Amino acid sequence: MLFPIITLLAILLLLNLTLLVSLNKLFVPENITSSYVNISIIVAAKNEEDNIENLISHLKSLEYPSEKYEVILVDDNSIDDTYNLIKELIISLPNFRVLTTNISHLSGKREALFLGIQSAKYPFIMITDADCYPDSNWLKSFSEKFNQGFEMVVGAAPFYQSKNLVNQISCFENLKSSFLSFAMWSLGLPYTATARSFGFTKKVFESIGGYSNTKDTKSGDDDLLLREAIKKKIKIGVVTEANSFVYSKTKNNFQDYLQQKARHTQTSFYYLKIHKLILGFWHLLNLFFLFSPFLMILNPLFGILLPSKLLIDLLVTKAMQMRFSYNFSIVDILYFQILYEVLLIVHLINSRFSEIKWK
Repeated sequence: MLFPIITLLAILLLLNLTLLVSLNKLFVPENITSSYVNISIIVAAKNEEDNIENLISHLKSLEYPSEKYEVILVDDNSIDDTYNLIKELIISLPNFRVLTTNISHLSGKREALFLGIQSAKYPFIMITDADCYPDSNWLKSFSEKFNQGFEMVVGAAPFYQSKNLVNQISCFENLKSSFLSFAMWSLGLPYTATARSFGFTKKVFESIGGYSNTKDTKSGDDDLLLREAIKKKIKIGVVTEANSFVYSKTKNNFQDYLQQKARHTQTSFYYLKIHKLILGFWHLLNLFFLFSPFLMILNPLFGILLPSKLLIDLLVTKAMQMRFSYNFSIVDILYFQILYEVLLIVHLINSRFSEIKWK
């Protein structure tokens, strides 16, 4: 029995080391040139009167020539004062404009994004959300990737960290998913993107049929668009440079948090088969280690697995958390790691039985 247990530990350790080394390769600083491409930033906004002013403030403060980018804010049938507030805030900003959308055949926020993309005057498209705060070099870093020939580019999108429990859970989940997804990018196996920091050429968007093949769920305007790009063998890049992140706040209560996670989890059902197999193996392996103490009734040696896993998780998390602007203590990491694994099951069940909404 000792040999199988040691083998399992070796597999888990090797996988974590591979992912960690791969992740670190992405964070080698790049020299950003001053050759800026023309970019259209598209934002879908629905009932965002509490957030839109901060977003506009960050977008107009980007370190990027104002004549080289435009911002298209698309009001998605808001019932608050989002539209009027946007009009007031951008009145003196010639490279900003606002559009409105109506209900159509597209579900979720795709209609708003599609309208913005169709209205864009520049060949390079950037997507972010209305409750986000892009760093100053956000456009610069994406422009560099576009200059290198990448046709679709994904950036990091961490949450602001606070002491609120829902916030801490969300931040830890974001950290773990960022670790896995960016490491997989480095290994040439991209499977997820985030609409908070996402870019592509207008030509590529049209070549993959826009959002027409991404209507599997109400969410997925980012992940499923990436899926279609992978099918077409589009050249895809990732941005990790300093001051290139897009930050946002987490949900404030468990109900909103669970709804958001259900939406994201449901999208993962429609990943490519190879990605579902890899992610399924990874999560099942970790869950096996988590629940391994129950197997001690068969053999006490199973008691080695969970402490060993938590030690590996602790070391890996400590080694990479600052990459994504997080700071968890040793106790926090151990506590939230266990909770993270349990919540994976909760989100899976919730995504099957809850009603998924865009807003």
